[in-house]
Amino acid sequence: IRTLETIGNKFNGKLQADSGWTNIFIKPGYQWQVVDAFSTNFHLPKSTLVMLVSAFAGRELTLDAYQHAIDQGYRFFSFGDAMFIK
Repeated sequence: IRTLETIGNKFNGKLQADSGWTNIFIKPGYQWQVVDAFSTNFHLPKSTLVMLVSAFAGRELTLDAYQHAIDQGYRFFSFGDAMFIK
């Protein structure tokens, strides 16, 4: 996601071949350029990945999704359950 958004920021929302590094930090308030949906697993609370999900879906919806996952016994972390966000 960071790679796609870096390219989108560099080329006015367009994707094209490029190389280099990214240092963007996606957090609530971020203005999305390219990504309009993604799948991700459930991450550790207070992690930068939860911040990225919150930047996309909103804080309240993200917290609601995590509470649902906890209530239903979903598996967290890299080999756990995942969610699709659009």
